[in-house]
Amino acid sequence: TQDSAFRDSAHVRLSAVMSVSRRTPPPMSEISAKRIKKGHRIVRFEHQGKVKIGVELGDGGDVVDCRAVDPSLPEEMWKFMRHGAYDLGKVDRLLPDRLGVIPRSEIRLKAPLDYPEKIICIGMNYADHCTEQNIPIPSDPVIFGKFANAITDPEEPIYLENTDELDFEVELGVVILKRGRRIKESEAMDYVMGYTVAHDVSARDWQLKRNGGQWLLGKSFDSFCPLGPCIVTKEAIADPHNLGIRCRVNGETVQESNTNQMIYKIPYLISYISKFMSFNAGDLILTGTPPGVGCFRRPPMWLKEGDVVECEIDGIGCIRNPVQKRRPFEFL
Repeated sequence: TQDSAFRDSAHVRLSAVMSVSRRTPPPMSEISAKRIKKGHRIVRFEHQGKVKIGVELGDGGDVVDCRAVDPSLPEEMWKFMRHGAYDLGKVDRLLPDRLGVIPRSEIRLKAPLDYPEKIICIGMNYADHCTEQNIPIPSDPVIFGKFANAITDPEEPIYLENTDELDFEVELGVVILKRGRRIKESEAMDYVMGYTVAHDVSARDWQLKRNGGQWLLGKSFDSFCPLGPCIVTKEAIADPHNLGIRCRVNGETVQESNTNQMIYKIPYLISYISKFMSFNAGDLILTGTPPGVGCFRRPPMWLKEGDVVECEIDGIGCIRNPVQKRRPFEFL
């Protein structure tokens, strides 16, 4: 059966991952230089008190206000995708005239998605992450979710509240372009708009020890999903399965890997998930985290007030969020 084929392919996928991991990768600087060849860096940003959609002119560069160039473009990101406005031909043609360009110093970046219908997360999807836990490769993708209230802007605080075990997880986020169900693996990339950097912040006590062992609560506190700095459209990424990925806490690298360590690749994940639920424009898939997370260190390394976490993926960018205490909820 098809389900048996999904399970039987797990060992084949692991062999392929380990084969790739033995190759000597090019230097990170070379990888970054080759990534952005075409496509766009789509951002949500605040300017003069209003949230807008724009095109970033390079990582950390000035931003083109899309509606200043083409007033017909939607203001909401889900409409922007659903109506095909990601094809920014008019913006491209007018870039040499610097029309609608806002200096970087005058904007504040927002998360590129605000309220997606679904945030679908994949657990234990890096071979080296499974190795550090001494657990077998999952025979099927491990699926769980986060709620949209967790989404947080770059530079905004991750709140330390109601947990003593706050942990970090850098992940590649895949942004879905359009509605689909029962998607063929061979056609899955047609449903991808692009990629973003995601931080799957986790309260490990609530995820693993409390709440009956259900993961959702420990993954969905307010502020537990920083996103950004942009959505890099798929045309700009030569191979999403060969990107350097890392996390730093207070400047120290705590996670360092490559997306070639993914067990279940993006087309497979989209096809697999769409067997059970429909995708809609703006849905987000978090594709798993590499090794180095705090809970598997000895002793464990938990985030504390005043820490600064940076999550970075080559060709996309870096998001930075401080950790800040907030008054705990009074449980009845």
